[in-house]
Amino acid sequence: MATHATVEAHDTNDEFNPFLSQQEGFNTAADHLGLEGGVRDVLSMPDRELTVNVPVLMDDGSVQVFTGYRVQHNTLRGPSKGGIRFSPDVNLDEVRALAAWMTWKCSVVNVPFGGGKGGVICDPRSMSIGEQERLTRRYTAAILDIIGPDRDVPAPDMNTNDQTMAWIMDTYSMHERKTTTAVVTGKPLSIGGSRGRREATGRGVMISANEALKMVGLRPEDTRVVVQGAGNVGGLGAMLLHREGYKIISISDMYGAINNERGLDMPAVLSHLKTNRTLEGYGEAEYVPKGEGQLEQECELLVPAATENQITSANCDRIKARLIVEGANGPTTAIASKALSERGVTIVPDILANAGGVTVSYFEWVQDRMGYFWTEEIVNSRLEQIMVQAFQEVRQTSEKHRVDLRTAAYILSIDRVASVYRMRGLFS
Repeated sequence: MATHATVEAHDTNDEFNPFLSQQEGFNTAADHLGLEGGVRDVLSMPDRELTVNVPVLMDDGSVQVFTGYRVQHNTLRGPSKGGIRFSPDVNLDEVRALAAWMTWKCSVVNVPFGGGKGGVICDPRSMSIGEQERLTRRYTAAILDIIGPDRDVPAPDMNTNDQTMAWIMDTYSMHERKTTTAVVTGKPLSIGGSRGRREATGRGVMISANEALKMVGLRPEDTRVVVQGAGNVGGLGAMLLHREGYKIISISDMYGAINNERGLDMPAVLSHLKTNRTLEGYGEAEYVPKGEGQLEQECELLVPAATENQITSANCDRIKARLIVEGANGPTTAIASKALSERGVTIVPDILANAGGVTVSYFEWVQDRMGYFWTEEIVNSRLEQIMVQAFQEVRQTSEKHRVDLRTAAYILSIDRVASVYRMRGLFS
C-alpha cells in the first residue's frame, strides 16, 4: 500500500485547525475521483513555504521584529495568487490552508492561477500608518525573490487594503528598477487597479446566493438574511443583496450585531458604519454586543463573511438557516459542514461563493499586463458570467457524484489541476 506524504500540522486533533479542515475536504474529493497516490501527494502539499523575520523601526525609536509567512501551494495552472493578512492570529497552518483553498478557488472558476497566501503576525490597530508602511515594505523585501507577475501575485486580505498593495507594488518596482503594476492586485485605480475590484467578493456572494435560491425554490423577497461581517465581503455583499430585494435582518462587525426583523436599510447602515467605524449606535435596530447568537437567528439565508471557524460542532445544531453562502474563507468546520449537510442545509462553499474577488483580481492582472482597462460594466458582466458558469458546473458535478456542493466544488477543481499535472508530466 502506498504511503501518502503529508505536511505536519499543529494540533492534529483540533477541529479548528484550518489546514486539517482543508485536507479533509481535499481527501474526500480525491477519494471520489479515485486520485492516484502520487498525484494526490503532489496536490496535497505546498510547493513552497517561506518564513521571514521582519525588523521594523517603530515610532518610538525601538526596533520590533515581526514574523511573516508566504506559502505557495501550487503553480501548475499559473502564478500563485492570494492575499496578505496582518493579524495577531496569523499562523503557518492558517496560511497553508488559505493557500490551498486559493488553488481550488482559482480552479473552480477556471482562472489560470495557482494558490498562494501570506501573513504577518502583528496588530495593525495598534500601529501607526508609518509603522504599517515600514512593516509592509520590509516584509515585501523579505519575500521579493518569490513574488512577481509570473510567479506569485499578492492581494489584500484581512487588515490590508489598496494602500498596502500600493506600498508592495512600489517596493517591488524600486528593486526591479521599473514600474511593475501586475505584481499585486487590489491596487488603487490610479496605479493599475481594476474597476469593480472592491465590490467583487461581495458581488460574487450575491451571484452565488441568486443561483442557490433557484436550487432551493426561494425568491429574494421571501428571503431573510443574516450576515456576519460588515467589511468588503459582508457589508458590500449585504448591500448588493439588499438591492436584489433580499431582507437583511442582521449584520455584525467585530464589536457587535444589529438586528431588525422588518429589514435593515443597508445604505443607511453602511453610511453609519463609515462615519462611526462601528455598528453600535445605529438607531433603527437592536444592538447586541459581541453579536451573541447572531448565527443562530431564524432566517432563510446565512452569510458568514468574517473569518474562519464560526460555524462549529458547538453551534451547528442551533443553525436555523435553510441556505448558507460562505463569504469568508473556512467559516464552517469540516465536522459542522457534514452535520449541516446531513440535516439538509444547502451550503455554497467558500471556494465557490467568495471566488468573485480572485476572479476580478485576474481581470486586474490581465488589464495591467496589456495596459488596457475595462469599464465597470464590463468587469461586472464578465464576473457574473464566470460565477454563474462555475456554479452550474459545481451543481452538475454534485448531481453526477451525488455529493454536496462543497465536495462537488473540490472534485471539479482538483480534477482540473490533476489533469494539468498529468498533461505536463513530472520534470526530473
